[in-house]
Amino acid sequence: MTNRILIVTDNLPDQINGVVTTYKNIESYATRDGYDIHYLNPRRYRYVDCPKYNEVKLALTTPTAVGKTIKEINPDYIHISTEGPMGLFARRYLTIHGYRYNTAYHTKFPEGIKEILGIPETVTWPLIRWFHSNSNRVLTTTETMVKELRNHGFKDNVVSWTRGVDRNIFKPSHRKTKSLPTVLICVSRVSAEKNLEAFFELNYPNCKKIMVGGGPKLEEYKSKYPHVEFVGFKRGAELAYYYQQADAFVFPSRWDTFGLVMIEAMACGTPVAAYPVQGPVDVIEQGITGFMSENLYCAVEKCLALDREIVYNQSLRWSWEAAWQIFRDNLIRVR
Repeated sequence: MTNRILIVTDNLPDQINGVVTTYKNIESYATRDGYDIHYLNPRRYRYVDCPKYNEVKLALTTPTAVGKTIKEINPDYIHISTEGPMGLFARRYLTIHGYRYNTAYHTKFPEGIKEILGIPETVTWPLIRWFHSNSNRVLTTTETMVKELRNHGFKDNVVSWTRGVDRNIFKPSHRKTKSLPTVLICVSRVSAEKNLEAFFELNYPNCKKIMVGGGPKLEEYKSKYPHVEFVGFKRGAELAYYYQQADAFVFPSRWDTFGLVMIEAMACGTPVAAYPVQGPVDVIEQGITGFMSENLYCAVEKCLALDREIVYNQSLRWSWEAAWQIFRDNLIRVR
């Protein structure tokens, strides 16, 4: 019996985001358990950047072409990870030809589309519900998101799918002697829906604010907020260094379904300041690994008093092996 998994995605493998990171990090556990992961992404075809959001890639192909590739790969299990063109073409082909498959809901798509393009959620939620309607299991990030999807009319097949952290990279390290200024860090895609202005405009005294990441709003924000240090995309040990040297991690987003960057920060011993919204409420232990408040100033101030060793120890509950086990246990054979 073979165990070939096909993951259909609109992301390119070298992109830096939570979706790509999730699948990359479960690969080694899949291989260990005798599974072979293949990807169907826009790089197999021609593609263009999405207008106003160049990190999203639009594959220029057809359901027939996607179906041909699926037949060539001949998977035992299929998982559609995104709701873009690749996901749509695969959904159409699989539905017509009677394949069974799972899907994932990683991103608050309706809210993001409203922020970027101004399209009302009343238009996009029915489309999202339809996209996932034939899925055997819909894997989403937290129990909060499970409840939200069910409130929007999803069936009872929505499953909470945890996340993890690479502890060979993200771990506590020797820190510089504590002195002013206080170092506040944010790691994020630099785009409109991330609410980064709340971080940039946070008027905390004697602090140095560092923004790690790139995106469509980068140049605009660099010009508008010259007091913020923009360092661009960082990976691996270099990214971990920024987490390790920060006194607090600020997560200003109100729309992420999880926020992997929060547990990366915690794994380095750095507490997280955030709003009390989905994502943070499922990740942060209030007053232990961070603090949530509608007043980010207050959240930061309380984070600075937390014990970094306790932050690290509590972060140990996040595991990529556990994420893989949930993914594996919900797979369904295509026939």
